[in-house]
Amino acid sequence: MKKEKRQLTEIQVERRMKVLDTLKSLIFPVVLCLVVAIGIYLIIHIVNVEEEHDEIVPRAYAGEEQEIVLENDELKLTLNTITTNFTVLQKKTGKVWSSCADNAEEDTKALNDEKGKMLSNVVLSYAVTNGLETIYNCHDYSVTKGVYEIEADENEIKLLYSIGNIEKEFIIPPVITETDFLALQANMDQEGKNYIKDYYSKYDINNLRKKDNKEELLELYPVLETDVIYVLRAETKEARKAKMEEIFEAAGYTYEQYLENKELDNSASSSDRPVFNLEMDLRLEGNDLVVEIPYSSLEYRSDCPIYTITPLPYFGAADQNEDDGFLFVPEGGGSIINYNNGKYSQNTYYANVYGWDMCLMRNFVVHNTRNYFNVFGQSCDGSSYICVMEGGAPYASVQAGVSGMVSNYNYVNAVYSICQREDYNVSTMANAAVYAYLKELPDESIIQRYTFINSGDYVDMAVAYREYLEDEYGDYLTLNDETEVPLAVEVVGAIDKVQQVVGVPVSLPLKLTSYKGAANIITDLHDSGVNNLSVKFTGWCNGGVSQKMLSSVRLISALGTSGDLKKLTKTADELGVDLYLDGITQYAHRSNIFNGFNSFTDAARQLTKQRAELFHLSHVTYSTRTGFKSYYLLHTSLAQKMANNLVAAADKYGANVSFQDIGMDLSSDFTEDQYHSREQVMKLNQELLKSLDSKKVMINMGNDYAVPYVDLVTNMDLKGSGYTLIDAEVPFYQIAIHGYVDYTGNPINICGNDQEELLRCVEYGAGLYFTVTEESSFAIQKTLYPEYYACEYDSWKDRMLEMYNRYNEELGHTFNQEMTGHEVLSPYVYCTSYADGTKVYVNYSYADDFTAPDGTVVPKRDYTVVR
Repeated sequence: MKKEKRQLTEIQVERRMKVLDTLKSLIFPVVLCLVVAIGIYLIIHIVNVEEEHDEIVPRAYAGEEQEIVLENDELKLTLNTITTNFTVLQKKTGKVWSSCADNAEEDTKALNDEKGKMLSNVVLSYAVTNGLETIYNCHDYSVTKGVYEIEADENEIKLLYSIGNIEKEFIIPPVITETDFLALQANMDQEGKNYIKDYYSKYDINNLRKKDNKEELLELYPVLETDVIYVLRAETKEARKAKMEEIFEAAGYTYEQYLENKELDNSASSSDRPVFNLEMDLRLEGNDLVVEIPYSSLEYRSDCPIYTITPLPYFGAADQNEDDGFLFVPEGGGSIINYNNGKYSQNTYYANVYGWDMCLMRNFVVHNTRNYFNVFGQSCDGSSYICVMEGGAPYASVQAGVSGMVSNYNYVNAVYSICQREDYNVSTMANAAVYAYLKELPDESIIQRYTFINSGDYVDMAVAYREYLEDEYGDYLTLNDETEVPLAVEVVGAIDKVQQVVGVPVSLPLKLTSYKGAANIITDLHDSGVNNLSVKFTGWCNGGVSQKMLSSVRLISALGTSGDLKKLTKTADELGVDLYLDGITQYAHRSNIFNGFNSFTDAARQLTKQRAELFHLSHVTYSTRTGFKSYYLLHTSLAQKMANNLVAAADKYGANVSFQDIGMDLSSDFTEDQYHSREQVMKLNQELLKSLDSKKVMINMGNDYAVPYVDLVTNMDLKGSGYTLIDAEVPFYQIAIHGYVDYTGNPINICGNDQEELLRCVEYGAGLYFTVTEESSFAIQKTLYPEYYACEYDSWKDRMLEMYNRYNEELGHTFNQEMTGHEVLSPYVYCTSYADGTKVYVNYSYADDFTAPDGTVVPKRDYTVVR
């Protein structure tokens, strides 16, 4: 029996010990959960604690309906003061452009909210902490409520809007003394007197009703202590107020008297409904209409920041009955969307100007939109306009739609991101999203310059843009004197590959082209007759193509010695070849403290104060690509320093400089006390490129703000994304810059369709671009760089020279000329013209040869030059 009790006691002790062990094991998870819960609480209740907000005072228009006119020799702007809408007359053609959609009220397709946009000069959206976005248009939420003001002189019109769900203000006395009330009644007929009297309550301090609270009334209406007053009943409906306004106006009641009566009323309380104030300035400058919204004019509550602004969303919009016209969007080199093209089941066009801001977080990407120049436009009835986004372009996205989508109108506009936002990662424990917003706006403006053209041809629109660029950039943009086709060759030095070192897997540089090998390629191409040759040497330092931060420049021993690199640059110089050393300056790949990089101090910060950690995204899964390590966006001042380090390294070895990211990627930096807006970074990059005026510079893609300061642009997106909504791709941007700056498309040998890319280069007046390696494709196996398959120089040399020699012989003379014409002859055939009369016909068709109107025969998948 004792033995059994002892065994039972031992079992109990064992059980207790197990329970204690279990409890101990739960301590860490419980503490962790508490920390997470406290963190979520702090984010929701402290980070976004409600602040006292300054009241946004609504404006009020007290003027009469009239027309305000701005006029010069080219244009006439006429604005209606009641609607604030305006028209612009092109005097030479008689074309009238309206700021809104004519007859929008009669549109059978548009919903009421869309009709409000169609009648508005500006649309804004605001957002709150949980990310909920609300859209207000100035027609429904400002103009019809009369909460706006107009200031005008002979040079400018200022439209001062208060936008919000504001109770409409009626010019009737909210509180009035008996003396003034009776004086007004004396000017009314008996019907008016009776009507007015029904909606006012009389208060006499010496004769109050039992239910009246004397102290409360005196607090609300201090004048009651000395005067008998009449107070407007709070429950009076708007329709009644509107009729009373007419009666008071007829009795001689003025706006000045109304303002005096408002001062007698302390009962007015501010509404919880957000109100937004903004200013839109209109002015004529020659043949241009300039529209400006200064950020300094934007007033909003901190808990309801303005998220986006769209100026003139339906400017020049054409309805479904207008067939002669098109919309122009900056997709690729330029794209045309014909009016009423019947593609209303497609998505509207939308693309970010200068691509994505890499300092804003995104976890997946289905399609990366990008416009690399800041123009959209429209052609109608033999006239047209281009709109240059002069101010705020880095925050803009171009959008366009055709009739049948959201309305029966065709439209194109730009929407600007004002207070950017970021989603806090508060885990799955939170039941609502929490967003951080930009707290303070930079001292900048949205500026749109509408240039009107007395022609409906997109070539003339592109020429107008060229003239704008010449005026804007002056001597930085002048015609060159080249007489041969530019040939750009990217030579890949090293990539990283996991290799065994004493049985341990280590990521090391793998040689694809040595410094000596690059010199041999340059010599061979020069000896083969290529004269206008530019060579970009990629992956030559700091670990290779996936380059580590340039805090110091370290050559790759597998590629050769410092002496070998100097011999390479000397060879290029002696042969007259422009050699560019390529580098990454805005990002830190595979970098750590041993490379001079500390992510906590050197990485840019997002709005949530997190480090700007970036991930390679898959084109298949749209999410993070496996096998690739994350990398970081550098904060702005450090990125500028890395750019200067690259320039210094290129100078040291006697080479030119190639920026892999400047001129292509443009990102903000929300680092506290070191904030740089996207536009500020753009200007810093411009100043950097200006400082290199004495050197030759190469960039990728060619964002318009960088192009005038460089010598060669590679990887320019000529075609765009091929949206179904688009009806034709045209070389709008290339017409503007051809002969001034050399540019190429994507590498012909690794783009997927070499003949297609060659034909595109011919049509768009681009130079030829190839990527080559000294090593064969077998070296690329078992690496993360499959894009470099089919790059072996020896395999591509003959084909490269074949393409180059024919192109150079037939069209080399055009590279110092302006492009003067472009025609779409069929869905597959295009004709490009140059200043000396040279024409080149390009036939993309796989099926048939084409005979041009002048009798020129263009073989399928080929081009024909006529001089």
